[in-house]
Amino acid sequence: QVQLVESGGGLVQPGGSLTLSCAASGFSLDAYAIGWFRQAPGKEREGVSCIGSSDWITYYAATVKGRFTISRDNAKSTVYLQMNSLKPEDTAVYFCAAVPTPLFTVCVIAPSPYDRWGQGTQVTVSS
Repeated sequence: QVQLVESGGGLVQPGGSLTLSCAASGFSLDAYAIGWFRQAPGKEREGVSCIGSSDWITYYAATVKGRFTISRDNAKSTVYLQMNSLKPEDTAVYFCAAVPTPLFTVCVIAPSPYDRWGQGTQVTVSS
């Protein structure tokens, strides 16, 4: 079965850290760009970060730049989102998504190109 599965969400205090994982099953992530998105209650889905099939290609939304780091381990078919200095406004359901992407091609954090989505993992930042 072809799917993406997110994990690593939870409850954390402001200023804390979490690492989210996005694991692929049924296909290899090697030739895919992966994006992380989030959606808070009553808000539209927001692009957070992405990584190209070339792992040196990354992009971050301004709201998370300097606090979040995206990386990938193709041997494990997993992409990670390290989140530091978390704020209450980071509270949301976080989704990962995949789109076939050639090497050396930039990734985007708009939802439209992505054609495979996970079910999401809840991140709550609260004291």
